[in-house]
Amino acid sequence: MAKHNAANTRIKREYFQYLKEAMRRNESSIDAVAKALARFEEANGHKDFRKFHKQQAMAFKKKLDTQNSVQTGKPLSRATVHSTLSALKAFFIWLAGQPGYKSKLAYDDAQYFNLSDKDVRIAKASREKPVPTLEQIHYVLASMPGGSDIELRNRALIAFAILTGARDGAMASLKLKHIDLAEGVVHQDARDVRTKASKSFSTWFFPVDGKALEIVTQWCQHLRLNMLWNEDDSLFPKTQIGLGPEGGFVPVGLAREGWKSAGPIRDIFKAAFESAGLPYFNPHSFRNTLVQLGERRCTTAEEFKSWSQNLGHERVLTTLTSYGSVPPHRQAELIRSMQSTGASTAKSEMQRLARLVLENPD
Repeated sequence: MAKHNAANTRIKREYFQYLKEAMRRNESSIDAVAKALARFEEANGHKDFRKFHKQQAMAFKKKLDTQNSVQTGKPLSRATVHSTLSALKAFFIWLAGQPGYKSKLAYDDAQYFNLSDKDVRIAKASREKPVPTLEQIHYVLASMPGGSDIELRNRALIAFAILTGARDGAMASLKLKHIDLAEGVVHQDARDVRTKASKSFSTWFFPVDGKALEIVTQWCQHLRLNMLWNEDDSLFPKTQIGLGPEGGFVPVGLAREGWKSAGPIRDIFKAAFESAGLPYFNPHSFRNTLVQLGERRCTTAEEFKSWSQNLGHERVLTTLTSYGSVPPHRQAELIRSMQSTGASTAKSEMQRLARLVLENPD
């Protein structure tokens, strides 16, 4: 059985360029599409895409139902199946309009990648995400050592994440010049920082209490005064590897440049939570923690809008729908505590928040 098809490779390359340049997809999104296409080609014996027809789509759907996840060993989730089939559907719709393929393919055949309405509902069903509490994060910070430069950096990373809600990709690319301790703000400048959708915005430190601000402040002072870092050096430099006393490669300190990817940052978070005897929470989950904190702290629509902007959200609806799920225990507390007292004030604020959502639709 063939393991490669040159014609398929060429047209896939054109499609990936189309996704990047015309559709403005990021690398991770394109990688997911490439993975879906590779899975389909392998199942289809690497047949030329010009020979695609609806029977192949139906056969592939059935095959996905029998496959297991490489990571978990369990059957593929409906969400994974749905995203894979959606990527293939979009590709073959695009392909049917390309020179050399127009006369071979039918647009309608791509529709056979669709899942049933029931499976789509299951795939899109929202599930409660594990979110660390502020108390858990403060406990992790208190339990982390700070004897070496590497340990100081690791502790500052976690403190910075809860202080700003910055994404791991942004933290990997931030420089000292982007943080202003006097004003309590971080300028996420997309010219230097790997922000989502290459959007520039400023984040003022969230009021999270504890020692997070103190830890970040001490870290910046350590870089500037003790290590003599300049403003264009990395805020969270990668680990420098060198030869150890026994000849093997070991961490020997910090390099001046940052990480090329966010993988090492996630490893640091995982190790910190495991060392504290807590389940692992990834850096992105800290943003959910901050949204839940904002829902409790903000008393007016204007305050919540400011909190939302501080996370880099242009629309308050993004904060409410993507991050603003109320945990069940908190939902119960709120429902039970609702009384008639203060109802007019609450109604007024709800009306203002509703206007904000309507004025900033997705």
